[in-house]
Amino acid sequence: MKLTGKLLEGRIAIVTGASRERGIGLATARLFAEHGARIALLDLDEGDAVRAARSIGDDHIGVGCDVRNARACQTAVQCVADWAGRVDVLVNNAGMTQRSGVLEINAEDYERITDIILKGTLQMSQCAIPHMLTHGGGAIVNVSSMSAQQGGGVFGGSHYCAAKAGVLGLTRAVAKELGPKGVRCNAVTPGLILTDFSRGATSDESKHERAQSFPLSRIGQPSDIAAACLYLASDLSAFVTGITLDVNGGAYMR
Repeated sequence: MKLTGKLLEGRIAIVTGASRERGIGLATARLFAEHGARIALLDLDEGDAVRAARSIGDDHIGVGCDVRNARACQTAVQCVADWAGRVDVLVNNAGMTQRSGVLEINAEDYERITDIILKGTLQMSQCAIPHMLTHGGGAIVNVSSMSAQQGGGVFGGSHYCAAKAGVLGLTRAVAKELGPKGVRCNAVTPGLILTDFSRGATSDESKHERAQSFPLSRIGQPSDIAAACLYLASDLSAFVTGITLDVNGGAYMR
């Protein structure tokens, strides 16, 4: 295994849910670019995705994609393959949350949350994996949540927790099935991170106050999750697959 200063030199990465300025997806795309990767930033609004890509540099592209739609996923991944000739890394970050009690969740709520988080992760993986196999393998990083492990406690209702827990099961299944073919698949479970994901739910000040009770006594930053994704996407983790990497400041320990 040869490691260089730029851990993703020459690789092509797709990051979903990547246009939000204070978000895990964009932070991950920026860090990957610093380590030599060319990035395709995917988001629901193509204009937002293009602007986010331009903020990183001319070597990157923005692509509109609704991960709930299988055809949209196929079109987006093919667009990336046509642009770069290959797909080496996929970060499934697109997500949505909703605070609802278990008795308040209706069928529409359930479908909206699970379609984005769980079905979207599956469909994007199904579209990217064939391109990875063509070039000898690749790495998939799925962004789950600490909520999946402890039944809430960050934000999101029981349907959100269930969808994020499903991502962990999917991660292990893909890792087991495709490991022999050179595709590694791992998950990251962020704790309380200072993003706009829960916009309107709690203030930044209250998040900082809550984080004082964590062993590391601070709230997480998008860059903390980006660094975990970089590890799992690069050859630093060449012998790592099927894991759940907790990045939560010690808020939840297994």
